[in-house]
Amino acid sequence: MNNQSAIHITNLLVSAAEKWPNNPALTFADTTRSWKQTFQRCHAAATVYKSFGVGSGDRVAFLGFNSNILFESYFAPALIGAIFIPVNYRLSLREMIECVEDCTPTVLIVDPFFLDQARSMQKACESISTLVFAGPGETPEGMNSYEEKVAELITSASYCTLTPGADDDTVMIFYTGGTTGRSKGVMLSHKNFQINTDCSIPLYRMQENWNFIIMGPLFHLAAGSRVFSGTALGGHCVILPKFDVVEVLSIIEQHKINSGTLVPTMLQMLLDHADFSKFDLSSLKMLAYGAAPMSVALLNRVIQAFPGVEIFQTFGMTEASPIVTSLDSAFHVLEGPKANRLGSVGRPVKHVELKITDNENNEVSNGETGQILVRGDNIMKGYWRLPDQTAEALQDGWYLTGDAGYLDDEGFLFLEGRVKDMIVSGGENVYPIEIENIISDHPAIHQVAVIGIPHDTWGEAVHAIVTLEGNEKPTEAELIKFCKEQIASYKCPVSVTFRDEPMPLSPINKILKTELRRPFWADRKSNLV
Repeated sequence: MNNQSAIHITNLLVSAAEKWPNNPALTFADTTRSWKQTFQRCHAAATVYKSFGVGSGDRVAFLGFNSNILFESYFAPALIGAIFIPVNYRLSLREMIECVEDCTPTVLIVDPFFLDQARSMQKACESISTLVFAGPGETPEGMNSYEEKVAELITSASYCTLTPGADDDTVMIFYTGGTTGRSKGVMLSHKNFQINTDCSIPLYRMQENWNFIIMGPLFHLAAGSRVFSGTALGGHCVILPKFDVVEVLSIIEQHKINSGTLVPTMLQMLLDHADFSKFDLSSLKMLAYGAAPMSVALLNRVIQAFPGVEIFQTFGMTEASPIVTSLDSAFHVLEGPKANRLGSVGRPVKHVELKITDNENNEVSNGETGQILVRGDNIMKGYWRLPDQTAEALQDGWYLTGDAGYLDDEGFLFLEGRVKDMIVSGGENVYPIEIENIISDHPAIHQVAVIGIPHDTWGEAVHAIVTLEGNEKPTEAELIKFCKEQIASYKCPVSVTFRDEPMPLSPINKILKTELRRPFWADRKSNLV
């Protein structure tokens, strides 16, 4: 079927179809298909794309919620050497158009929920010659039906020849969140994904034929990486269109799910649900979390709620495809000598080199905070059509993450936030995440963001912006005192804003600190806004 000696993510699919042809591969919307059927559908879809004029290096984009078709799209374009782009449906229409204008896809696949956006994107981007409807029901005028075309190909068995390309060819482009400006397209290769998959399976002690739940959006690699590891293991992947607390709990019980990947917000929503304890979650063997910091208080709840489940933290980024470090389940304990590692994000995984540098790019000693740099075969090829920004991010083989942190003497990485978020107050470097973790432990706090604001004497002063929950209404003085009881005074907020409306969020649900800073720096110069 394929060149098994080459490093291609398509080989994961081919191997699964050969080793476990009749095992369940995907379940979506009450339909389950085997690995043989899934490969046939991907091969048929690749043939359809080729008939639409898609060739090696051309782009195929997808706009829509999670589905079996989105899962299949992780492989189908790659079978003919094309590049796949999952578009973030949380973006505004303007931002979606910017993405397709940048990557110029030939084909745009769209589900029933984003038809108007897809038509607008085609009108704005002349490269999009074909719209493919990825949904049940009647096909909209001017579109081709994915299901009809794939079914016709499978019936005729007139498949195209597989031409997946070279190991280092770009196979997918993921657009970053763009919290500081226009999104950048991260180019990732077959090798990037294979290295990450080969690492993650033993790292998380995942086993063949496990049952996986995919609940995070597949336009992000936090969820997307499970497509590859699930396929490599011949697992049964149950896909949710989007995260829903009751649906997640029901599926874990119904399908005896063994593994899931979540962000802290999802975990908190599960634990907070009134019926959480009524579901049988005993099939779970492993949970991985990441993408955002988790408070120690929430970690304690998770550990207590899932006894016997191995819990792993992952730190990574799209540019690293995505894993950089992991905190093993052995360190997810509430007491004993290993408990003090809960504040870290673990140690670098086997394929990653990591170092901490100062502003002059000199490596610093353990315990000193600086920028986190990483190197390895998992690191992106670069940013699509952005050579200057690629050169800035990739220097001498190292990727400059923009994240700040320090290593302890045993190689555990502790995050201190983003380098650009660092506050310089009276000559002292203050990293907001440390203060945010303290404030988030206060029972009245719902959301918190710590920023630097202008100060005539110190240059910048530490300022906290919070939203509240519950009946308790702490004062500014009480919150500042709460911080001073736990951290050095120079790190503590000198002022607090109590915000009535929710925090401004990016399309990937990260607080937009640039928006929060802007009113304070409107009449001053700051390289942070």
